[in-house]
Amino acid sequence: MTHKPPTRRQLSYLRALAHQTGQTFTYPKTSEQASREIRRLRAVKPCSEIELYLERFDVAAEQAARAANCDVPVDLGSEVTGHGATATWRGRS
Repeated sequence: MTHKPPTRRQLSYLRALAHQTGQTFTYPKTSEQASREIRRLRAVKPCSEIELYLERFDVAAEQAARAANCDVPVDLGSEVTGHGATATWRGRS
């Protein structure tokens, strides 16, 4: 049994469906996998343009996720001096 790669048409349709629904998909290796992903994405309710916009640019949600993950930006230029073995914290002797 041979596994044909996905067609350009399938991949193009997958990208369009993913954009319409606000979903992502795993890049299919075979035409059969692409068909399964297309069926899955067709079953998802399409998002409105406003929902897509809000999802992509929701700064408050991103900040909350960063806080939950303790993802604090570090400014190495103002906190550390020196390089390699001679690096020290600024403000310490």
